[in-house]
Amino acid sequence: MNRKSKTTAADETDAPHHEIVSSAHLVSPRSKELSEFEFGLIVSNNAFSRWIVHCMSAAGLRELTPLDVLVLHHVNHRARDKRLSDICFIMNVEDTHLINYSLKKLQGLGVVASSRNGKDVTYATTELGRKHVERYREIRENCLINALKADDALNQQIGELARLLRVLSGVYDQAARAAASL
Repeated sequence: MNRKSKTTAADETDAPHHEIVSSAHLVSPRSKELSEFEFGLIVSNNAFSRWIVHCMSAAGLRELTPLDVLVLHHVNHRARDKRLSDICFIMNVEDTHLINYSLKKLQGLGVVASSRNGKDVTYATTELGRKHVERYREIRENCLINALKADDALNQQIGELARLLRVLSGVYDQAARAAASL
């Protein structure tokens, strides 16, 4: 006779924890949680990339890569002209060719313009670029922010997670430098 047992909250917390990871061979007994974090980062990065591409497409700019979308937003940030090196630094991208390629693509679409400021070349969004960014913001509010339904507690958790991501990005950068020197 099969009987279904009733499980309680206490039973669930006593149950063995099975990590959700992408690469079980990388799980360290010193920090299984880091492998879980990395899997979460992979999945969330892919979802975020898909989201920003679809949102910008809905705003009228199709066929952009996630990096193109992020570069456009950063160039538009605070309505200040940006140098290539500054964009790379803020976005934590070492390969300037990637950012330069995005800038050229965005210039070709007429949403970013370059100008000379002494020896420096700077980039700014055009009126058309600002219109697409504003439309993106409207779509983001309607589709993402409304779906999130964040209250003060959730917003506080999101802020704490953002802080933790910045801390961990520093740890990953330091580890990358150490690995590069091996």
